[in-house]
This record gives sequence, structure tokens and C-alpha cells, in this order.
Amino acid sequence: MEYRRITSIEDPLFVQMHDLMKEVFPPEEVLEFELWKEPLEDPGIRVFVAVHNDEVVGATEYRYYADWNIAMTDFTIIGRPGLSLGRFLARNREKDLQELAKENGKVLFGMFAEIYDPYQLEDHEFGGVKPMNPFVRREVLSHLGYKRLDLSYVHPSWKNDGEAVKGLDFCFMPTDDNVSEISAALVAEFLTTYYSVLTNKPQEWVQMIEEIKGKETINLLPL
Repeated sequence: MEYRRITSIEDPLFVQMHDLMKEVFPPEEVLEFELWKEPLEDPGIRVFVAVHNDEVVGATEYRYYADWNIAMTDFTIIGRPGLSLGRFLARNREKDLQELAKENGKVLFGMFAEIYDPYQLEDHEFGGVKPMNPFVRREVLSHLGYKRLDLSYVHPSWKNDGEAVKGLDFCFMPTDDNVSEISAALVAEFLTTYYSVLTNKPQEWVQMIEEIKGKETINLLPL
């Protein structure tokens, strides 16, 4: 198995990856093919695929923010069972991020992720790929060390249509397991930066950000 970075929509592996995304994610979670051009060319956005026998069988996208010394996992795709893809992607991602933090003279503080809460919404089939089942993924991410932020979370649709996407928790995996809260200012600044590419924000999201700004810290709760 190879862990290969994609930096262009012209890469044949990206075509495979985008097709895989459309198979497992709901439409509002998938950025249009042509709109991937700039993100892939952005050195701060790291898109890697797991290649098995010349086929893309998994993928992950993440970012490292040097100023905050945190990372964000945009998505992880397990396209086929029985290949230990979850561990393969997680270990390679962690190694890459720790190297980036080391170059920044630090030890990674932790990593954000949006995680589906199937106890809120149960209508995500994820292409019938069993490892992508939201119940399974939630438990796996809990095992990795993710904790959910104590807030009601929505995010803007990646269709940029002004709709609020619900049914997810905003989570954080601290490198230090003893961390039980996180700066609210960091959360507000991060989410504002992360979604700056979308111009059409839903009112629910704007209100959520204002509520976060009114806090000093946000508790990290069990996932």
C-alpha cells in the first residue's frame, strides 16, 4: 500500500478519489470537481490517497495551522474493508503532522474534526461501505482520542447555498489526554478561517460563532 499526495486535479488518482467521495458522502459534503483545483495546489492543504494495486481505496485530507499549532482533518475515506485502511491512513497522517509541528519547533497540540452523530440523523448510507457507517466511524474516532466540544454545531453547506448542515459534532483530539477544555477564541477564529472560502453563510452558523465568542473556554466531552 502506498500513501501518495495529490496536488492537481489532472492527477488520474484524483479522478478516482473524487468518484470515491461521491460514492460515500452526501452531495452537500462534496466539493465540485473543478473547485478542487486551488485547494490541491495550496501547500497548506494535504490530500493523500491510499493506493492498493493501482487503485485508490482510501483517502484523507487535512491541514496544519502553524500559528495555532493545531490540525484539522477534513475527511477520511475507507473505500474497502479488510485492508486496515483506517490504521494506515491515521498512522501516516499522524507521522506527517508531527513532522510539520517539529519543523515549527513544537509538539502538535491536537486536531479538530467534524464527526457525524448518527444518533441525531440516521439517513447517511455512505454508499453501503460498511467501515464508513457513521456508528462505526464514531467509535473508531473515539478510540483515537477525539472528544466532542460542548456546543450545538452546524456548518455551512459546501454547496455554498446558505444552508446549514446539521447532524455533526465538532470534535478535538488533544495530543495530551489530560486536556479537558479548549479556548473558545481559538475555536471561533479557527472556524471563521476554515469556512472563509464560503461566502454564503447560514444565519444558524453566524449565531453559533457569536455564542462561541461569548465564552472563555469550551469543555471537551466524551464521544
